[in-house]
Amino acid sequence: QVQLVESGGGLVQPGGSLRLSCAASGFTLDDYAIGWFRQAPKKEREGLSCISRGDNTTYYRDSVKGRFTISRDNTKNTVYLQMNSLKSEDTAVYYCAADVFSGYLDPCRLESTRYDYWGQGTQITVSS
Repeated sequence: QVQLVESGGGLVQPGGSLRLSCAASGFTLDDYAIGWFRQAPKKEREGLSCISRGDNTTYYRDSVKGRFTISRDNTKNTVYLQMNSLKSEDTAVYYCAADVFSGYLDPCRLESTRYDYWGQGTQITVSS
């Protein structure tokens, strides 16, 4: 059974840090481009970061550049999103997703429509 499971969300104060994990079962994450997305109440889902298949090139949305870092640990079949300097506007449900049609060395993309497998999401609330 193909499954993605996010973890690591919670309540954090402004300026704080969290690390999200995206663990896969039923398939190998390293075979696909992986993206992180979020959706705040009454807002559309937005792509935050992705990591390409093959060379692990990374891409970030402007609003999170310099604060968020995406990485893979193939030994754990897990992708991470390290989030620093969190702001109240980062409050949302965070999702990871796999682009199963991503080509080897193709640049990953931040459009959610490209992604096929999705996790259930994890809530992050940034508040004092």
